[in-house]
Amino acid sequence: MKKYIAAFISAIFLISCGNKKNEENKTSEVKNINIIKLSNEQIKNAGLESGNPTAKNVKEILQLQGTVTVPPKSVISISVPLGGYVKSTNLIAGMNVQKGQVLAVLEDMQFIELQQNYLMAKEKFELAQNEHRRQKELNANKAASDKVLEQITTEMRTQRITMSSLEQKLNLLGINAKTLNVGNISKTIRVISPINGLVSKVNVNIGKYVNPTDMLFELIDKKDIVLTLNAFEKDVTSLSIGQTVMAYTNASDNKKYAAKISFINQSLNGDRAAEIICHVNAYNSALLPGLFVNAEVEVENQKALTVPEDAVVRWQGKFYVFTDIGNNQFQMTEVKSGVKNEGFTQITSDAISSSSKVVIKNAYTLLMSAMNNDEQ
Repeated sequence: MKKYIAAFISAIFLISCGNKKNEENKTSEVKNINIIKLSNEQIKNAGLESGNPTAKNVKEILQLQGTVTVPPKSVISISVPLGGYVKSTNLIAGMNVQKGQVLAVLEDMQFIELQQNYLMAKEKFELAQNEHRRQKELNANKAASDKVLEQITTEMRTQRITMSSLEQKLNLLGINAKTLNVGNISKTIRVISPINGLVSKVNVNIGKYVNPTDMLFELIDKKDIVLTLNAFEKDVTSLSIGQTVMAYTNASDNKKYAAKISFINQSLNGDRAAEIICHVNAYNSALLPGLFVNAEVEVENQKALTVPEDAVVRWQGKFYVFTDIGNNQFQMTEVKSGVKNEGFTQITSDAISSSSKVVIKNAYTLLMSAMNNDEQ
C-alpha cells in the first residue's frame, strides 16, 4: 500500500513540475519578444511611426433590442352604433385599406325605422315652423293670444330637437341626413375605413349579427409605428430624449432605420430594464408591427487615452502596444482594449500615459518581426 501512495505522490510531483516548466516556457517566450531592437533600415522598411496617445471623448455604441409596436392612438377598433346583419365584407387580416374604403355592408330593420323617424320629424318641424309663422302674424295683429303663440313656439322647438337628434344618429351610421328623402331610404349601411392602414383583426363573417358593443375590425395606422426598446439599468443614464437610434432587423443588418428617443420609462421591469420609446424618422413598410429589431445608440464616455487602431496588436488572446524606448528599441506592453470609434481605440494601462511614445503605424509588422526573431 505504501508503494502505491509513494508512486501517486511522485506522479503528482512530476505533473506539477511539468506544468511549472510549461508556464516558465510561456513566460520566457513573452520575455523573449518583450523588447525588440531594429536597425534604422529595418525601421524604414517596416514603415514604423511613433507618436503619443491622445486623450479624447470616445463614443460607445450601446446595443439595444426590442420590437416594432403601435401606440394606442393608432390602433382603431371598428364597430357600429346599432346592431345589424353583415351583408358583405371581403376583408382578411393583413390587408391594407385606404381611408374611405368600404369595409363591410350591414342591413337591419332598425336602419329603415331610424330614417323613417327622421323624415317624419322633419315634416313635423316644417309644419310647426309654418304654424309658428302664421301664429306670429296673427299675434302681431292681435288676432291670436300670446298663450297660443307660446304653445306653437314650444312645439316647433321640440320638433327641431327631435329632428336634430335623429340627424346626428344618422350621421353616426354614415347616412347623410341632408340628402335623405322618401325615395332613397336604405335598409343597409356601409362601414367606412377612417384611416389608411393595415387590417390586424377580422371578427365577422357574412350573415353574422353584430351588436353595438362588438368589434368588427381592428385597424392599425402603420405610419405611426414606434420602436419599443429595452435598456438595462446600467445603460439608462447614458440615454436621453432626442438621441438618434439606428435600428435594423435580424434579416438585414445592413439596412438601418433612423429613429429618435421620445420617451424613457423611469420604472424598471422584472428584468431590471427600462422601456425606451423611439419614433421612426421615416415610415418603411418593412417595419411590421411585432417585428423584432436591434438598435444602436452612440453615447459619449469621459475622456480616455486613445491610439490609432493600427497601434494595438493581439497576441495569445491579449492586446499589446509597442512602446518606443529609444535606440531603435521597442517594448511590448500589455493594454486593455476598449471602445473603437473613428479609427481610434481606447486603451487602458498603468504603464501608458499621454506622454508615452508608442508605435502608431504598422505595429503588426513589428509583432511579426519580433516573432520571427524569437523563432531563430
